[in-house]
Formats: sequence, structure tokens, C-alpha cells
Amino acid sequence: MQIRKLGYTDLKLTTVGLGTWAIGGPWQWGWGPQDDDEAIAAILASLDAGINWIDTAAVYGLGHSEELVGEALKKASHKPIIATKCSLLWNDKKEKVSCLKAESIRRECHDSLKRLGIETIDLYQIHWPEPEEDIEQAWEEMAKLAKEGKIRYLGVSNFSVEQIKRLQKIHPVASLQPPYSMLHRDVEDELLAYCAQNEISVVAYSPMQRGLLTGKFSPERLASLPLDDHRRKSSDFHEPQFTATLELVEKLRPIAERNGRTLAQLSISWVLRRPEVTAAIVGARKPEQILETAPASDWDLNEEDIEQIEQLLIEHQAKL
Repeated sequence: MQIRKLGYTDLKLTTVGLGTWAIGGPWQWGWGPQDDDEAIAAILASLDAGINWIDTAAVYGLGHSEELVGEALKKASHKPIIATKCSLLWNDKKEKVSCLKAESIRRECHDSLKRLGIETIDLYQIHWPEPEEDIEQAWEEMAKLAKEGKIRYLGVSNFSVEQIKRLQKIHPVASLQPPYSMLHRDVEDELLAYCAQNEISVVAYSPMQRGLLTGKFSPERLASLPLDDHRRKSSDFHEPQFTATLELVEKLRPIAERNGRTLAQLSISWVLRRPEVTAAIVGARKPEQILETAPASDWDLNEEDIEQIEQLLIEHQAKL
């Protein structure tokens, strides 16, 4: 698998990393029911396939995703790089709550370390910049935790350029985790260039747009999603976006097929075509899912394919 350096750090990531949002199971922003044994098997399969890092977060499954990663680490033959996140908590009703107070950040870090069963988090990220007025105090506390050896490097997720600039005055930002896919390209406007200029890695999430770009979605599958699957609330799964995306996927299919690849691999490799992108987070709930997508790390799209995809995306956007 291809490997790229994470920003200014000494961490070297495979260009595909395992995402563990879905395996956490049901919660306010979950993906419906999940089998824990399959989840652990998926984590171990990703490591066997050559992936060297795992991305998780405390709020995924309200702590359960981190617990599952911790269980898998006990069985792993080698230890991967671990990235997790803070700032999102939950109340007694299991509803998401945002907090960036210093004391909360410290407590969250220790809770994550315990669930993961590790002594140091390789990359600790602020999940969302909310409430925005508290991002500096959270970052200052994370910097203290780094000095204490609880964290190796600090990153952010879903931040703007201006918000990153505020943090850089306090402690270096190693990485930014934004959404990036063929369907959501806002990161190209300003963030990619800024991060490249400041040695900040871009670690993209949702490159397959929550399954929409895999070629495995249909109106029937959408209707069969569990009622607590958060995708039901997403505009990407509503009209007119949903049908327009299915039409786009069918036009992308020949490009994948002539390369002997899957649509899932195509969507991941498209994100990785940008040199500013260090890696893509690829979610999996079953071993066979990550075994399909991991090979995208070794596929460099040629210019002809990139140009054809760009034209299809322009046509797709015009429809909307």
C-alpha cells in the first residue's frame, strides 16, 4: 500500500485508513444495528490487508466504537497508529452534546485511552469546532496533554482556514479531517491549498459518500435502511440528489470496469489523486468491505480517467 507522511510529524500513514464510525452501532447519528464480532473481524482484516492506522471517535456508538477498537488491538499481531477525537459528548438521553472546555477535554482523553487500552493517542483531534469560542482553550489543554505524553500529535476535523489559523498560534496543527468526495468538493476551494502551504495533512472522510458512490445503492436499498440509520436524514439521500447521484454512478461504472476496479475503489482513488490529501478514511462493518476498498491505495488514476470524471461531475452538478 502507498504511504504518505502526516504533515510535519514522523507518522507515515497508508493512504487508506480504517474508519470506525459505523461499527459503533445505534446512536443519534448511527448507521443502525451492528454485529460486534463482525466489527472486530473487520478491524483485524484491515490490518492484515496492510492498513496501518485506524480512525475512531469517542462519540461513535457513545464510546462503543473505541471499545471495539480496544478489543481488536488485544488480538492484533501488530499495533496500528490510532487516531481519535474529542469535543462531542452525550447526555442521559444519548443525545449528542458539544463541549470544548479544558476540563472536559482532559477527561475525554483519559476516557478514550481507557476504552482503547493504550497509553498514548497518536493523533487526537477536535471533532467539531463547537462552541467556536472555546476552540483555543481546548487546544491549549490538548497541548498540555501532549507534553504529558498522553497525545503525540494534535489535529482538527471540520475546521475552516480561519479557525485553523487561530490554533496555529498556540500549537502546530498536524492534520485536518474534512469531508471530501465527488459529491462534496468544498475543500478544494481554499482548504487544500492552505494545508499544503502550512505542512498540514488532509485526511479525508466519507470518500464513498456514505456508500452512495459504491454502486450498491438503489431506491429499494434506501427504503430498507434501518429507521435509526442517520443517512435517512441526509440531503444526499433525498431527491433530487439521490436519483441524480445514481445516474452519475452508472456513468462512472465503465471507468472502473475498464480498469478492472470497483466503483468503491474509484471513488477513493479519485480523492487520493490530489497530492494535498495524505489519506482517505474508509469505513467498514465487515471484513469483506475493507478487503474490497483497501486496494484503492495502490491505484493511481490516469489523466484521461480524471478528465472524464471531471466532465461527468460538471454535468451532475448542472442537474442540481
